[in-house]
Amino acid sequence: MAADHYEVLGVSREATPEEIKKAYRRLARELHPDVNPGEDASERFKLVTHAYDVLSDPEQRARYDRGGDESPFGGAGFGGFGDIFETFFGGGGGGRGARPRSRRERGEDALVRVTLDLKDVVFGVHRDIDVDTAVVCETCEGSCCQPGTSPVACDICHGTGHVQRQVRSLLGNVVTTQPCNVCHGYGTTIPYPCATCQGQGRVRSRRTVSLDIPAGVESGLRLQLPGSGEVGPAGGPNGDLYVEVSVSPDPVFSRDGDDILATLDVSMPDAILGATTTIESLDGPVDLEIRPGVQGGDVLTIKGRGITPLRGTQRGDLKVGVHVVTPTRLDGKERALIEDFAKRTKAPGPKLAEFHQGLFAKLRDRFRG
Repeated sequence: MAADHYEVLGVSREATPEEIKKAYRRLARELHPDVNPGEDASERFKLVTHAYDVLSDPEQRARYDRGGDESPFGGAGFGGFGDIFETFFGGGGGGRGARPRSRRERGEDALVRVTLDLKDVVFGVHRDIDVDTAVVCETCEGSCCQPGTSPVACDICHGTGHVQRQVRSLLGNVVTTQPCNVCHGYGTTIPYPCATCQGQGRVRSRRTVSLDIPAGVESGLRLQLPGSGEVGPAGGPNGDLYVEVSVSPDPVFSRDGDDILATLDVSMPDAILGATTTIESLDGPVDLEIRPGVQGGDVLTIKGRGITPLRGTQRGDLKVGVHVVTPTRLDGKERALIEDFAKRTKAPGPKLAEFHQGLFAKLRDRFRG
């Protein structure tokens, strides 16, 4: 006759799930084959494990309390208690083709963000990035065990990571394969886990990753560094590291595709007569010719001073929008000169001109937000 599960765990029938779990842990520590190699202890350990499997599952416990067939124990047609233990723990343990889980798993991907200046986007930049991720434990080198020790085969599933369970259904007796409750499907147990990583094979640490950021990147772009993410459990392969780029606004220049935009204030005399000036671009001084009669809203183009495309070699252009500055304060002599100039040129008074879509587009782009 099968032993009463409550008696096996030494708890009352009114025991709470926490009391049942506490009793199982106490007995498991006392009877586990790694601690108590005796044959009697091994048999009791099997009883204790099965009793816990039943009573820790609310549905199985309720069925057991009603006197039903909660498991392959009890009832005709099962060949008795000894045959059932053979099904649970004997004959190689796991189902056909079942393999134990690997403790080594791929690590998680990691994401970091880096902020660049527009100048970094033009030429590309090298950055050393600090990343807080999981790395291999130096003490156990990913084995999860204390140095000098190693995992041992599970006595319950005999290293397969699985046990068979036989249950009665309307279709007859059904044998199912489930992960071993003792080794959690790994097929091995770790009697002496590494104290540094608590048996995980990895620890949290800050490390530095060197990254060459190419020219042409833009805000929101993610660069992938395969194998630079978190190391997996038990020293498993690293995940990937993703670097998300954010570009800070520049007070003078802005980006339009592969071109760089800027605005140049031009005095009225220089706009009329033309001039040559030197401006500071993102890659150094560059000469700019202002043709005579340049108009406000005109765009002066300096070839090859823009951004190198992310997947290309031909740089964009630096486009400079002209803003003609009209003087607001004139002394008497200056005013007289302007009035004389107006009389000589016989300039017409202000009037509506033909609609110029291009001019409006230039002004909108130049002055927008």
